[in-house]
Amino acid sequence: MEATTAPKTTVAQYGSYAEAERAVDFLSDRGFPVQHVAIVGSGLKTVEQIAGRMTTGRAALIGAGQGAVIGLLFGLLFGLFFDGPAFLGVLFYGLVAGLVFGGLFGALAQAAQGGRRDFASFRSVQAETYELQVTHEHSARAKRELLELDGGTGLITAPTTEESTQQQG
Repeated sequence: MEATTAPKTTVAQYGSYAEAERAVDFLSDRGFPVQHVAIVGSGLKTVEQIAGRMTTGRAALIGAGQGAVIGLLFGLLFGLFFDGPAFLGVLFYGLVAGLVFGGLFGALAQAAQGGRRDFASFRSVQAETYELQVTHEHSARAKRELLELDGGTGLITAPTTEESTQQQG
């Protein structure tokens, strides 16, 4: 199935991505050719959610955990060349070495920032509105179908081409 790049008309606007996704799913369930639909986010903004305080100790703990996983993977890789107790020894050595070096690296990296960024966070890009855009030839059907979705509640319909022309004139 191939998505189309033909010019599109906005048939609806939603306040959240989940609502726009639900509308596309509704159209799909009704046999609408959804390869002619696009969800376009407008009014993009970056949101940084603070997860908590980052201390040198916490950074060392996180670094130790990540280092242990990396050390374990290297231990497994090099352990392929050994068998029996030697395999377990290489595995254990990789785990401990990764734990120690990861913890040290995490603590030093946090301390090197000099208190400039003492918090952990997660960034995301969010849109203020999500437009449902459909190719011109399928837009009328999409509008009709979407009116049946929750009786049109929660749907901010975009003006049709005729309505836009009448509003301007």
